[in-house]
Amino acid sequence: MKTLLIIDVQNDFMPSGSLPVPNGDEIVPVINKIQGKFDLVIGTQDWHPKDHISFASNHEGKSNFDVIKLHGQPQTLWPNHCVQGTDGAEFHPDLNTEKFEAIFRKGTDKTIDSYSAFYDNGHLKSTGLAGYLKEKGTSQLYVCGLAADICVYFSMIDALNEGFDCYFIDDTSKALDTKEFKTLKKEMITKGIQIVTSESL
Repeated sequence: MKTLLIIDVQNDFMPSGSLPVPNGDEIVPVINKIQGKFDLVIGTQDWHPKDHISFASNHEGKSNFDVIKLHGQPQTLWPNHCVQGTDGAEFHPDLNTEKFEAIFRKGTDKTIDSYSAFYDNGHLKSTGLAGYLKEKGTSQLYVCGLAADICVYFSMIDALNEGFDCYFIDDTSKALDTKEFKTLKKEMITKGIQIVTSESL
């Protein structure tokens, strides 16, 4: 089964949001256009409690994008974003969600950050997505969304480790740090992720 996984196309990651991904809104019409090419469409949402440990506002004396040690790992401190129940956590209003068969929410545990759609950053807690996709018979997993260098990237790495054939749809994703993402794309190819475009689907 050919599945489309749409990562975090939420208001707070749009140009007017609290953690804007450059030109993040440009991918919305392209994602809408390609959904009909897939047997299964799944969405994810960052869904943080307001006291989430990754928010700089919850660390006295720290600023947005500072890096601290958390559970023995480096942790970037982010602006408050995608707080549960807020408008910023909602999908972009123009995103067509009618074909979404399920929505998986991540980052719900206030004590640990969760970039991947499959696991938190410490691989301590599963979202259940891998089991869901396997039960549905997914073999080919196409991934897109925001941000390409963070949540999309880590979702694809976990997808590979879960045994899925993984494809990255380049023109339906935008990176927070475009320079860093050029390096990550080379790494993705080395790991076996195939990079495609919406026109080639």
